[in-house]
Amino acid sequence: MAEVSNKQVVLRDYVSGFPKESDMYVTSSTLKLKLPEGSKGVLVKNLYLSCDPYMRNRMSKLDYESYVDSFKPGSPITGYGVAKVLESGDPNLKEGDLVWGMTGWEEYSILNSTQALFKIHHTDVPLPYYTGILGMPGMTAYAGLYELCSPNKGEYVYVSAASGAVGQLVGQFAKLLGCYVVGSAGSKEKVDLLKNKFGFDEAFNYKEEPDLNAALKRYFPQGIDIYFENVGGKMLDAVLLNLRVHARIAVCGMISQYNLEQPEGVHNLMQLITKRALMKGFVVGEYYHLYPKFLELVLPSIKQGKIVYVEDVAQGLESGPAALVGLFKGRNVGKQVVVVSRD
Repeated sequence: MAEVSNKQVVLRDYVSGFPKESDMYVTSSTLKLKLPEGSKGVLVKNLYLSCDPYMRNRMSKLDYESYVDSFKPGSPITGYGVAKVLESGDPNLKEGDLVWGMTGWEEYSILNSTQALFKIHHTDVPLPYYTGILGMPGMTAYAGLYELCSPNKGEYVYVSAASGAVGQLVGQFAKLLGCYVVGSAGSKEKVDLLKNKFGFDEAFNYKEEPDLNAALKRYFPQGIDIYFENVGGKMLDAVLLNLRVHARIAVCGMISQYNLEQPEGVHNLMQLITKRALMKGFVVGEYYHLYPKFLELVLPSIKQGKIVYVEDVAQGLESGPAALVGLFKGRNVGKQVVVVSRD
């Protein structure tokens, strides 16, 4: 029975305020490459790991009910990733299969349950795509836009944090449906990406806009039909003032609030009544039953070049803490991926 060194990213202690690289540390333990007797789980070698904004909440000791548990200080953090099966106690998975789903931030993981794993059948696209466009972020974009907002051709769509893992896809999906799409991001490089690579009609740098309400009026003189919410706070307040009648808001995330001790208030909720608008939060896990339908839409679009995807790749597990913290400082351009191994 082989025994290997297993490098891991471990949470040092619960985090308050902005996370720092020093809130995590990289260590090594030893692991026997063998499933426990009678296990129905899998032993996997992790290949690619996904950095996602929701992971910030898991770094804190949550004093409220959440759809995800806190990480456990002193233990490896967990997140979405792509892995290769080395041994399986699940009859539906065998040695050599590739999977995506929830795994550990370590070189090898024993996953006691396979319920949160998807077998990868299509390997004619880059494997890291299953941390992004073909994984949880892709499903998030699809569920929030198609299922919650039901876009119609010609509608006006606004996406905040638009160059990130989810936002870049929301904009492209909306363009495929014939919508007018504007995105916001935090740098000139990202704004250029939105307009020149992802095909957004317009984009702006929110950091250069002293008055977000005025900026949205400039880009949406007719108002906003659909807002895909990734930011919260002042951005949401400004959007509420610019809604059209029967507008829809899909609340995906509120990254501007994750590191605040006291969340900002939202003042313009009366506009939901005035404009008979719908604002709804969602959790992507409730839509995974649509994954086959999602693949039917997205795989041909990727292969035909109708949808493009940009990744920001960090090499090596030891680069994981910096890559994850970088999300909250806007350092990443596109989907942040950590490469653990390529085979």
